[in-house]
Amino acid sequence: MKAEILKKYENFSVEIKASIWFLIGAFFQKGIAMISTPIFTRIMNPEEYGEFNVFNSWLLIISIIVTCQISAGVYTQGIVKFDSEKKEFSSSMQGLNLTLVLFWIIVYTLTKDFWNSLFQLSTFQMYAILIISWLLAAYNFWAIEQRVDLKYRQMLMMTVFVTVFQPLICIILVMNSSNKVDARILGILFVDVVAYLYCFVSQFCAGRKFFIRQYWKYSLLLCIPLIPHYLSQIVMSSSDRIMIERMVGMKAAGIYSLAYSVSQIMTVFNTGLMQTIEPWLYKKIKKGEIEDLSGIAYKSIVGVAVVNVLLIIFSPEVVRIFAPSEYYDAIWVIPPVAMSVFVSFLYAFFAVFEFYYEKTKYITIATLVGAVINIGLNYLLIPHFGYYAAGYTTLISYMLYVAMHYVFMNKICKENGIAKRPYDFRILLCISFVFFVVSLGILFTYKNYAIRYTVLLIFIVGTFFLRKKIKEIFIAIIRARERAEDR
Repeated sequence: MKAEILKKYENFSVEIKASIWFLIGAFFQKGIAMISTPIFTRIMNPEEYGEFNVFNSWLLIISIIVTCQISAGVYTQGIVKFDSEKKEFSSSMQGLNLTLVLFWIIVYTLTKDFWNSLFQLSTFQMYAILIISWLLAAYNFWAIEQRVDLKYRQMLMMTVFVTVFQPLICIILVMNSSNKVDARILGILFVDVVAYLYCFVSQFCAGRKFFIRQYWKYSLLLCIPLIPHYLSQIVMSSSDRIMIERMVGMKAAGIYSLAYSVSQIMTVFNTGLMQTIEPWLYKKIKKGEIEDLSGIAYKSIVGVAVVNVLLIIFSPEVVRIFAPSEYYDAIWVIPPVAMSVFVSFLYAFFAVFEFYYEKTKYITIATLVGAVINIGLNYLLIPHFGYYAAGYTTLISYMLYVAMHYVFMNKICKENGIAKRPYDFRILLCISFVFFVVSLGILFTYKNYAIRYTVLLIFIVGTFFLRKKIKEIFIAIIRARERAEDR
């Protein structure tokens, strides 16, 4: 049996092998993070753990401003658009990223008292944020190039190294330090320097171009207008927890945070799948083969829907594993937040047109509107319905957010002479409607184990009989990219 599986694996194309290992790496990374979390909550008191999470929140915000998120969607588009000079483009992006960070280090050094007071962080923590921002962006440049070039071995080795050694070193430092917050930050910083400095040097030596005016201008003109978009994304993902804390209380915020964390488990699958598909989408748009997009999109969306339904079915058991009985009410929030994860997956299929045709203002508009709606609905509904309402306000804001991207995508297609729309709205609506009905239906089975396990049994039996079809869908996604690579 083992020999047969190995033989089948050897016959897989490099695209299929790469996709399998990228997905395994992503799940391994998430799994270790989940295992290490209970350890840190036991070796750090609540105040220390809270301070570290505040540091993480500021890291997320400050890194967007400092690096302009060049390593996000714009870079993926760039290495496809400038394929003939990909190495030079990548090395110049590393140069631009380093220049931006050095600029902000100088600004901070000259006015550190102001920034320390503003963010309520120490000088060490501020410098750590700036350096980690640079290193994470350097890694993202390298990682995206590995995925596009299907170099899964190097990518997997890097993932395993960082995922294993970062929590291990942090645990050792925290256990042997009186300042546990700075010790954990130092552990992260140390591993990032050791691992991600290689990414910077590797790409820079391959391209040997620190500054290319054309590429710097191209990236900054696309990225700077997107900064409000990236900041608004943070608001959409975290404002509900802050507002629950203020309006209901800390305990409610903790329960909701657990539900949100559990629901985000499947983003690993979503992200891994989209990272495989996204370069292929750009290549198809570049070649004008728009009609090829829908088949892969529909299959991917169905796959993500099935995986998220599985999470919703098992959410009571998952909550029991990860938390004591005081958190059990989190199960009622998981379905709407998991549905939001599904809806947000649709975004990338529409946004690639906005990135490719450099209409980033549309992305910013959609995200700002989504963030404002999310805050407004939370303000109106949380006082009346408690923290449960936040899950549904998140879902509504993401639905409107994705709907706006769909409208903008069609507008861009019309402006660029693309007669046939990339996706059929009726098919997207049908898939989404079935997913919503099934997900909300499962919610009503949480108090009746017999019904829920019957639904689960039906799901498992259906998956068994459709296993060949599911395999065909997965292979079709990879084969499509393989054919794009060969052309």
